[in-house]
Amino acid sequence: MTKFYDRLSTDLTRLLEDPIDYNVTIEKFNETPFNDDHIKELTMENTNISIKMFNIIIKYIYGGTISLEKLENSVIFDLLIASDELKLDELVEYLQTYLIVNNASWLRLNFAKIYRTSYKFKNSKIIQEFCNDIIVKHPNTIFESEYFHSISEDALISILKRDDLQLEEGKILEYVIQWGKAKNPTLPSDIKEWTNNNFLTLKETLKGCLPHIRYFSISGDDVIEKIYPYQQLLEQ
Repeated sequence: MTKFYDRLSTDLTRLLEDPIDYNVTIEKFNETPFNDDHIKELTMENTNISIKMFNIIIKYIYGGTISLEKLENSVIFDLLIASDELKLDELVEYLQTYLIVNNASWLRLNFAKIYRTSYKFKNSKIIQEFCNDIIVKHPNTIFESEYFHSISEDALISILKRDDLQLEEGKILEYVIQWGKAKNPTLPSDIKEWTNNNFLTLKETLKGCLPHIRYFSISGDDVIEKIYPYQQLLEQ
């Protein structure tokens, strides 16, 4: 069991368990009004936090303790997402580190889910870096995956910024253009049919990605094959 906020009194935990002496009611699903006893009732709607998750979190909030040893890895990851939703920054950081130190093999086995989900919550830099460390060594893990075209711009840029990505720069540019096209499915499939507006559309989509391509590393053949047809995307 890990204990947070050591200086907090255990009386807070007793308060959580006391059905009489309380001043806050939190209802997980149903909307409830303020009552006549001036008890502030908080309604948590539009959330994916389960009752099981919330029970763990509320004990952490009151008692500053959490025990993960008997929890499945998938439950711990869901707990991480729920903690981020509730803006429990210290717990979010702790859970990310815990998973990487103790359950890295599970993270790798569930890489696709972990990677995509990590960009859906705010404070996931630790998990994101863990995933990017895998991607730079095994680029096909992401670039040849079925969900590559659906990753976010932030995720793609975080990969492009890495100096140790083990992939030819010409190939990286090719993947980036594929990603941009996927974001604009109405673009003609034959580039010979593209108008100036088509190029401007793709340029706008890729404006955050293109500056991170290392053009000086692209071979002469790739310049002709992969850059020349899309030269309108690039600044002079």
